Amino acid sequence: MKRVFLFLIVGILASAAVFGNGDGEKERSYVTIGTGGVTGVYYPTGGAISKMVNRKSDEYNLKATVETTGGSVYNVNAIMSGDLEFGIVQSDLQYQAYKGLEEWEGEPQEDLRAVFAIHPESISLLASDESGIWTLADLRGKVVNIGNPGSGNRKNAIDVLMLAGIDPDRDIQAEGLQAVEAAAMIQDGRIDAYFYTVGHPNGSFKEATAGAKKVHFVSIHGPAVDDFVASRPFYAKSVIPVKANYPAANNTGDIRTFGVKATLCTSAKVSEEIVYSLVKEVFENLAEFKELHPAFAILSDESMLEGLSAPIHPGALKYYREVGLIE
Repeated sequence: MKRVFLFLIVGILASAAVFGNGDGEKERSYVTIGTGGVTGVYYPTGGAISKMVNRKSDEYNLKATVETTGGSVYNVNAIMSGDLEFGIVQSDLQYQAYKGLEEWEGEPQEDLRAVFAIHPESISLLASDESGIWTLADLRGKVVNIGNPGSGNRKNAIDVLMLAGIDPDRDIQAEGLQAVEAAAMIQDGRIDAYFYTVGHPNGSFKEATAGAKKVHFVSIHGPAVDDFVASRPFYAKSVIPVKANYPAANNTGDIRTFGVKATLCTSAKVSEEIVYSLVKEVFENLAEFKELHPAFAILSDESMLEGLSAPIHPGALKYYREVGLIE
């Protein structure tokens, strides 16, 4: 009789854990969104998403927090290990991770899932006037920050250097700083130039162009770039609106380059309900979301489904089908 009573108590407790509290409410879920450095667009993007979700935390039984991270590579790996539920990832890194290329050579991340795309990001190169760096070829022998290990920024910088026939291990003195450190370093003369793949306007470049030392953006274009971009579906040509955003930069016009898109990714293991709730909140309040950062101004429902090379998570698909974005 005691044993039967004990089994009944255990069963009641287990049911409470699964179905929520005694009032019939479901247990609240907690998710973390991996972003990037605090000066980039990833961090405020994650903050904007979490703010919108948390505003209806009681309705969704969902609470979102934001974590600053080393960037795209870190975010993919943390999503796959279960340390993050969501992460912002460059479109090229999303493609490579799912296909098992580059950083994930021979180890395709088959559980990686796309949620939506966000803003375009240009591969941007800023140099001091006194460095004499006016073309990519001028980078030889100079001190150049190519980005911290684990960032998509670093991978893009290496792509550009190799396109220009520059070996990052031998032809330059490569630094591995986060972008938050690079602006002060170029103004102090401790580096000659730095790469940063980011949406514009950007805080790091605003800081770097506002100092006493004169600086300028270097264009990244030409036949080799055209061929490179054409052969990779995750890259696209872009323009940095220099005068509109960085009037103190020593450039006479906008700068041609190429870039990627920022995308929100998750894991196949994250529940359909959680992903659906997050997507629904962002898309149904897109006008408000676009006002949260200048880089979001050109977003549309349709553009947010472009540049996704991993399978779309079922929770996101459910919403897109409901509103007719995907048949």
